[in-house]
Amino acid sequence: MAHLLGGENLTVSYATRTVLDGITLGLEEGDRIGMVGRNGDGKSTLMRLLSLRSTPDSGRVTKRGEVNVGYLDQSDVLDGDLTVGAAIVGDQADYEWARNPRIREIMGGLVSDVDWHANVHALSGGQKRRVALAKLLIEDHDVIMLDEPTNHLDVEGVAWLARHLKTRWRANQGAFLVVTHDRWFLDEVCTKTWEVHDGIVDPFEGGYAAYVLARAERDRMASVVEGKRQQLVKKELAWLRRGAPARTAKPKFRIEAANALIADVPAPRDSMALNRMATARQGKDVLDLENVSLNFQGGDDGRKLFDNITLRLAPGERLGLVGVNGAGKTTLLKLLNGEITPDAGKLKRGKTVVTAVLTQEVKELDDVADLRVIEVIEREKRSFNVGGKEFSAGQLVEQLGFTNEKQWTPVRDLSGGERRRLQLLRLLVGEPNVLMLDEPTNDLDTDTLAAVEDVLDGWPGTLVVVSHDRYLLERVTDHQMALLGDGRLRGLPGGVDQYLELREAALAGSTVAGGGNPVTSAGQAPAAGGTSGPSEAEKRDARKALNRIERQLKKLDQQEKKLHDDMVKTTEAGNFDKLADQNKQLKDLADEKDALELEWLESSELLGD
Repeated sequence: MAHLLGGENLTVSYATRTVLDGITLGLEEGDRIGMVGRNGDGKSTLMRLLSLRSTPDSGRVTKRGEVNVGYLDQSDVLDGDLTVGAAIVGDQADYEWARNPRIREIMGGLVSDVDWHANVHALSGGQKRRVALAKLLIEDHDVIMLDEPTNHLDVEGVAWLARHLKTRWRANQGAFLVVTHDRWFLDEVCTKTWEVHDGIVDPFEGGYAAYVLARAERDRMASVVEGKRQQLVKKELAWLRRGAPARTAKPKFRIEAANALIADVPAPRDSMALNRMATARQGKDVLDLENVSLNFQGGDDGRKLFDNITLRLAPGERLGLVGVNGAGKTTLLKLLNGEITPDAGKLKRGKTVVTAVLTQEVKELDDVADLRVIEVIEREKRSFNVGGKEFSAGQLVEQLGFTNEKQWTPVRDLSGGERRRLQLLRLLVGEPNVLMLDEPTNDLDTDTLAAVEDVLDGWPGTLVVVSHDRYLLERVTDHQMALLGDGRLRGLPGGVDQYLELREAALAGSTVAGGGNPVTSAGQAPAAGGTSGPSEAEKRDARKALNRIERQLKKLDQQEKKLHDDMVKTTEAGNFDKLADQNKQLKDLADEKDALELEWLESSELLGD
């Protein structure tokens, strides 16, 4: 493969800290590289150097003379006074750029819903990001460098960008380098991974899943990485290995090696192995939205943001919400939290419910901007009970990556990711039993995301997550639902993939996609207009089936609880052979529950509304 560009002995220092220390690397034709590392470790710095947008303290960057490099910065670099059309295509006439099918495809994928004549400064953050991406992608570049391209993009936008990058060039042509915290995106588009840490860059073959496995192998063999970080890597690997087959097939390593690495790692959310934050006691009733309707705020044209939706949250439920921009995901959280009153319908709130919401802007920290990190947490409590052990405030904040030095940093000086981590911890120590997270992955690096997911794995309350991060949703939630902008809430038995199918079908004018009808949270499918429904006999049989299945599920829950209690005793006795048998029994119970829940869903769909 032909060499495109590279850096030789690149060194960059800030004050007394060396960010990059004698780095030598390069991009070849056909490279599809993702860059990962902790916030502040030099990912964006390295990208700016390679794109010739900044100069190293020592070393040099070289590139082939004719190589053209396109660069997407994290910050907003568009001229706000330009119209959208002028910002993307300049002074070209419509017929000039519209002749190119690639440009038409980019316009349709990124800015089809953006007003072509609107000024850039009037756009939302997500719209500005898509305009900047469109401007970059319509140009002919040999190398594309993208710094956090998925920020402000919804699930659909991220999926479109992944498809575009995978098909933009032939396999041995062009190259791109991308920095992103979106691990699904890294796995989908990258064939190599660069880890930037401690002033150096370690290269790995494969996307994110392969990188996790290779890093775990490297750390295990070298025995040089501290225990806490290694355990996080191993736990992440355990989830990857137990996840969807398509993901586990991506790493190009022996499956036996993966099994050996994770043999002693418990499954995510295994109650025996988790340190749990104390939460307020939760009764059988949590939060129910019943037949709720809500008009668009400020709208008098009768358009509804929500049209007669019903959502019931059960104790310990872990729900993920996806949807198009403006479909009402954040508004739904506000309805559940009682911040907004619906135009019709009602919110039922359990007597013992204590809610906490992590907002997108984290403006709640503005009131404590002059305090230090440790002082913010100590204002809540000075000691905390986690998993039956007492922790000081300092020990607790260290669990989410705040070193001794960072604990004494004023809140106003924290980065966006650090503010988000601090506010999440602040919410958790308030001991809520319903936690709602609105785009929690914004500004977080992949290592910090793994730490946050580790905390959420052990959190025993009810969890609702709004996110465009598919990896996070699949990791910490048990099922997902969608808002498609038509006022209704749909269940997604097929997960995010089904959501994307529904969106494609909606754009194509179809009403059904993915082999299933839209469903409410209770599993009820709306009747299709113009089609004959099930007979009364079929409905009667379905009601009987539902009653039978619910009795069986209740019995299985009791068996599962007893088995968990027995496993605790077995662990205390040190009888690991018996524990292995009990683990198998627990898996069999889970498989049986999954089958019954699918049968329940099929029966409930027959009943309709």
